[in-house]
Amino acid sequence: MRIATYNVEWFNSLFDRQGRLLEDGGWSARYNVTRADQLTALGIVFTALDADAVMVIEAPDNNRRHKTVPMLESFAARYALRTRRALIGFDNETQQEIALLYDPDALSVRHDPKGPPGSAENGAGPPRFDGSYRIDLDIDARKDQVTFSKPPLEIAARSADGADFRMIGVHIKSKAPHGATGTEQIKRQAIENRRKQMAQSIWLRERVLKHLAAGDSLLVMGDFNDGPGLDEYEKLFGRSGVEIVLGWDEPRQTRLFDPHARMAIAKKLSAAPVSARFYRPEHDRYFSALLDYIMVSPDLRARNPAWRIWHPFDDVGCYRVPELRDALLTASDHFPVSIDLPL
Repeated sequence: MRIATYNVEWFNSLFDRQGRLLEDGGWSARYNVTRADQLTALGIVFTALDADAVMVIEAPDNNRRHKTVPMLESFAARYALRTRRALIGFDNETQQEIALLYDPDALSVRHDPKGPPGSAENGAGPPRFDGSYRIDLDIDARKDQVTFSKPPLEIAARSADGADFRMIGVHIKSKAPHGATGTEQIKRQAIENRRKQMAQSIWLRERVLKHLAAGDSLLVMGDFNDGPGLDEYEKLFGRSGVEIVLGWDEPRQTRLFDPHARMAIAKKLSAAPVSARFYRPEHDRYFSALLDYIMVSPDLRARNPAWRIWHPFDDVGCYRVPELRDALLTASDHFPVSIDLPL
C-alpha cells in the first residue's frame, strides 16, 4: 500500500465560492501560475503518485457555502484519480483543512478522534484535538492554554486485506513571525510561535504514546513546519518539535521513525533531504527545507517500508520525467512524501 502526504499551496483558491473548479486562465494564488496550470499540474502529480491514500494538507476550505469533501472529490473525478473519496475531520477557520483522499477499493476509513472533549485536567489524558491543552512552557509556574488552529485528523483505517491501522494528519503551527515589524517584535513573535508549536508537538506526542501503549499500528504524517536546526530559537527549548513527536531520546519501543528526520537530526550529510522550496524575493533565490514527514510506529518500521520525497531535482525518477518535474514545481511549494508499506 502506498500512503502519501502532500501540502498543496492555496488549493482553496482553485475553487469558486460555490466550490466549483476554476480551471481557467485567471491567476492562482501561486506566483505567475494560472489556475488551469496549477490544476493540471496537480492532476499530473496525483496521477504519478498513484497512492492508495493521500493526506492533503491545506485542503480546500470547509464552510457554509462549500464543503471540502465534494470539492476534493470533484477534483479527483476531473483528473480520473483512483483516490476518489475524501474524508475530513474537525474543520477550522484558516481556509486550510486537513483531509484524506483515498481509494475506497484499497482501504476503508473513518474519522475517529481520541481524548476527552474540552480542556482535560487532573490526569484525564491529552484532550481531543479540537479542545484546548494546558501546559507551562516557561518559568512563570502558570499553565498557558493552547489550541490547534488546524486540529489533527485522526483516522481509523482498514486495508482491503483486513489490516487495521491508524493515521494522524497534522499541520503544526508555523514559527514564522507573520505581520511582525522591527527586530524586537519579530524576535518576540518568533519565540511565542515556537512556544505554541512546542506545546502542540507535546500534545501530539502524548496521543502517540497512548496509541503505542495500546499496540496500534500508527502513521503520523503532514507538515510539521519544523525540523532540527531550522532556526536559532530552537536552542531556547533544546530540541525541535519533530524530535518531540518522534520521541527521539526515548526508549526505542516508544519512538516513531522517519528516515529523512533521522538523516536531518544526525547531520552527517553535506546535503540533507528537503521537501519544500520557497522563493525569497529579498535574496532573489530559493530556500529549501525538510518540513513534511511520515512517521511510523515500531511494528510498521519492522515491515521494511520504503519512503520517497518526490523532489523534482533530488529524486532521479522525478527528474527524468520532464512533465512530472515541471508539474511538481508548478503545483505547490511543497513536494509529496510517500511510503510503500505492506498492509
